Amino acid sequence: MEETSREAVATAVQRVAGMLQRSDQLDKVEQYRRREARKKASVEARLKAAIQSQLDGVRTGLTQLHSALLDVKDIQGSLADVSKDWRQSINTIENLKDVKDAVVQHSQLASAVENLKNIFSVPEIVADTQQLIVQGELLQAHRKLMELECSRDDLMYEQYRMDSKNTSDMNLISIYFEDVQGLSDELAKQLWMVLQRSMVTVRRDPTMLVSVVRIIEREVKIDRRMVDRKKQSGFIPPGRPKRWKDKMFEVLEGTVSTRIEGTQSVTREADKMWLVRLLEITRKYVLDDLIVVKNLMVQCFPQHYDTFNRFFGLYHNAVSSRVKELAAEDLEANEIVSMLTWVLNTYKSVEMMGHPDLASECDINALEALLPQDVVNDLLSKYVKTFTSNITGWLRKALETDKKDWQKETEPEADQDGYYQTTLPAIVFQMFEQNLQVAAQIDGDFKEQVLKLCLKQMNTFLIRYREEAVTYKEEHLRDRQLPQCYVQYMIAIINNCQTFKESINSLKRKYSQSSEPTDSDAAIERTLSEVAKEGCQFLLDEVFLDLEHHLYELMTRKWLTGSHAVDTICVTVEDYFNDFNKIKKPFNQEMTSEALRRVVVEYIKAVMQKRITFKNADERREGADRMIKEADQFKFLFRKLAAGEDTDRLCGAIAAIAEVFKLTDPTLLFLEVTTLVSKYPDIREEHIQALLAVRGDASREMRQMIIGTLSENKVTYSAVTQPIFKDIAVPTITNTMTSMTSMATAKLLK
Repeated sequence: MEETSREAVATAVQRVAGMLQRSDQLDKVEQYRRREARKKASVEARLKAAIQSQLDGVRTGLTQLHSALLDVKDIQGSLADVSKDWRQSINTIENLKDVKDAVVQHSQLASAVENLKNIFSVPEIVADTQQLIVQGELLQAHRKLMELECSRDDLMYEQYRMDSKNTSDMNLISIYFEDVQGLSDELAKQLWMVLQRSMVTVRRDPTMLVSVVRIIEREVKIDRRMVDRKKQSGFIPPGRPKRWKDKMFEVLEGTVSTRIEGTQSVTREADKMWLVRLLEITRKYVLDDLIVVKNLMVQCFPQHYDTFNRFFGLYHNAVSSRVKELAAEDLEANEIVSMLTWVLNTYKSVEMMGHPDLASECDINALEALLPQDVVNDLLSKYVKTFTSNITGWLRKALETDKKDWQKETEPEADQDGYYQTTLPAIVFQMFEQNLQVAAQIDGDFKEQVLKLCLKQMNTFLIRYREEAVTYKEEHLRDRQLPQCYVQYMIAIINNCQTFKESINSLKRKYSQSSEPTDSDAAIERTLSEVAKEGCQFLLDEVFLDLEHHLYELMTRKWLTGSHAVDTICVTVEDYFNDFNKIKKPFNQEMTSEALRRVVVEYIKAVMQKRITFKNADERREGADRMIKEADQFKFLFRKLAAGEDTDRLCGAIAAIAEVFKLTDPTLLFLEVTTLVSKYPDIREEHIQALLAVRGDASREMRQMIIGTLSENKVTYSAVTQPIFKDIAVPTITNTMTSMTSMATAKLLK
């Protein structure tokens, strides 16, 4: 208490110190005193009110406890009186046992009297009930059946109460009412027949279906009542519980299953489209039936049956079972596609379970899958295996057909731009397109898988295509007269490569979600490029086989004295390139550039083979002038053919060599050769020696000086510029003799 007082004084001192920090606040001391007095009075008033409230509560509680104590004493006294009266009445109850037995007997006799009329009229009621069942008056028949069962059950119950061990009397009652169970079974058969034809009945006579449901509902209530009585007394009538409601759902489930299983009208042997027809009939039946359930049948069943969702589940389960059976069969590839397309797409679409008329009643997203994922995967794997086998055969057959076309004596067809082509790309990509369209109907991931498979097969096919093109060329070289349209079909093969490339890109844009290039893409690109370039090379080989004899005439005495070899070369090249214009870009441009390069290289080879050695300045001047003229001819021709920017540089190599030959002052020969080397850095020492040998007037010392000086100041060439001299070999003496022998042989053959 003292500590609390000290804390209060300390707190008051702090508050006063806080109020009187400045001298001008001393004038307000009286004002502060009055304010604090008011606060103190207010706190004291609240404290008194709180204490008074607590005291009132305690007083009330004590009063109630006192009243409760008095009530407990009164109850205790009453219980004592009841216990006394109960002890006194025990003997009286034992004396009333005879009265109790009399009451039970009276109850049994009263029940017998009450059912006496029904007992005597049982045969008549049974006959009437049978007649009503035959006439289809099911409600009336059930009412009479209930009367019979009620009479039987009451009698048996009373007998059970009187003497549950007396089986003879119970058997007597059962025998007397034995026809009742038969009536019940016969009525049940009629009910199940109506339920089995419920889809037809609900359209023609919905009241019949309503009657059936009402009868079943009555039986459900009776079953419930009998089960409750069994819990109390231990007695339950024979045949109870009937569980007709459970049986009704079993019948409906069987009806739906039979409906789905009965949709197959034809077999594979009779109709190749049997599965498509089966699935379409199933779709139509299910949709029509569910619309009938929604619009008509729901009104015939109690609301708590949740009729639509129940039927929705029954049809889903029945379809699922049927589809699993079909999936287990040995389906063909097209049948697998039809099955998976129907299961994965059609089933939940607006054409079936997602139909607008059903959308308000069900959630298709809550449906389980018709087929387990492992079954779907097995079907997809089987399809891929079959598809791989089929497409390999299709591609092989398409290539064989195309090869037969290569032997025709008529030119291949041309597209709208005049480029030669065969039907092979169209056939191949029509096959791919059809299968990808089918795969797209199944699943996006599966579509990607099929596309990758197509591209993989395409790469294998192109390798075979390349091999066949090489074989085609080799067969032609054995007899260049056959096939008659070899050049035109080789052009078509080259153009097909470009068409293949464009078609592949089109397929990828249309069916692939990924734009990233794959290893398969690179392999296809590489193979197509190789086939096209080899085809161009084969065509150029064909050109140069025709030019071979004329190329042998270059840089010979015959050439110097007057030859039309270059004129013939130009005419031949131009004639061939009239056909080569039917080659698509970029291969035509590349081919023209390569043709120019090979012509120039062959010309320079003729120089390097030293077929002629100029005897004097006049011959050198005449030869050089001819070389410059022929270089201009080549330049004119290949500019006309649009050989590209390298035309001047390539043809300029011939003119540059001519300048070396044309030079009249040998002392300036080093400068001319240096100029040639600076323009064409890939020229080698043996090339310069060959040029000087053809010139014929360079001494050994001069050749050594030129070669030595150039070796000391070797010029490096850029890899950007295509080399000319790099692949030109300078023949040795043996090679020169062989070359001269070949030329002589060619002349003799001519």
